[in-house]
Amino acid sequence: MKLSALTKVAAIGGLAALTLTSCAANESGTATPTDGGSASSLSGELVGAGASSQGSAQEAWVAGFQTTHADVTINYDPTGSGAGRETFQQGASAFAGSDRAFKAEEITAGPFEACAPDTGIVEFPAYISPIALIFNVEGVDSLQLDAPTVAKIFSGAITTWNDPAIAAQNEGVTLPDTNITAVHRSDESGTTGNFTDYLAEAAPSDWTVGSIESWPTEFGGEGAQGTSGVVEAVTNGVGTIGYADASRAGDLGTVEIKVGDEYVAYSPEAAAAIVDASPLEDGRTDHDLAIKLDRTSTEAGVYPIVLVSYLIGCESYADPANSELVKEYFTYIVSEEGQQVAADAAGSAPISSDLRDKITPAIAAIS
Repeated sequence: MKLSALTKVAAIGGLAALTLTSCAANESGTATPTDGGSASSLSGELVGAGASSQGSAQEAWVAGFQTTHADVTINYDPTGSGAGRETFQQGASAFAGSDRAFKAEEITAGPFEACAPDTGIVEFPAYISPIALIFNVEGVDSLQLDAPTVAKIFSGAITTWNDPAIAAQNEGVTLPDTNITAVHRSDESGTTGNFTDYLAEAAPSDWTVGSIESWPTEFGGEGAQGTSGVVEAVTNGVGTIGYADASRAGDLGTVEIKVGDEYVAYSPEAAAAIVDASPLEDGRTDHDLAIKLDRTSTEAGVYPIVLVSYLIGCESYADPANSELVKEYFTYIVSEEGQQVAADAAGSAPISSDLRDKITPAIAAIS
């Protein structure tokens, strides 16, 4: 799939004319249905935008979807969560990917131009992944850190790698006196929101600015655009540390996070475990499945710095052509096949059957 830039559209009626295009679709020719049945009669064009964390998964989802829907073209632009939500609200995309759900007050304020008047939105977790703390320190491949230490590193209270707070948790590791360069997202980011939400919940005395999507300038550090920008800055720097979707960690050093009395490495299984152990937020509609993550859980095997990335659409669309396309695409994404495709391509954690049972009625409500 080619991830190209979106052209924003002023008129809602223009959505049907937009292309959500895929190189995978164009190059594959006539697709062969995976179930051996006749080819799909579904056709049309969709535009989606949002979380860069979903980029690899969206590529895989589009390719898989088009094996049975060859006449549907899809273009997902990974502009970032904040931009994706804004694009969706403005009616320039039919759906959004976001590393957080809309806040209740944002939904109340509206408007959502792609949606039919007096209808709500549908949002649900579609992509679950740990957020890895990645670092580049010569001679060090892995570290163990607790939440207060992480908070102090990213707030600038700890400035060198051989600081006693780091050394005490990493006996036997030779830590240099190199200065720490903490790399953060320069754009508004749901990944930042999830990371700072962990810090605010697990280390409130050391991280006092709360859960925020825009990095506080008073903390300094180095800003980088998007997930790829953070990974590049950490990779090319000296004494750097940053946060990014774990699927992008590559060969960089990574941090095990203290949970209870143990240190837990990131994994899809550990990320899925904390989502299943967390409740839905109160005060939401039946089709708004926002998870209230328990960042302070001490359960064994739980990794607390997790990104839960949502898909967001309309309960009813102003342009009826979008309804069937979005419904079918969302259905594929949350299916066992769709979730496994994403796991294979991006290292994400497939949603559980219990969560799927909650999501299915929300997608079915799209009209």
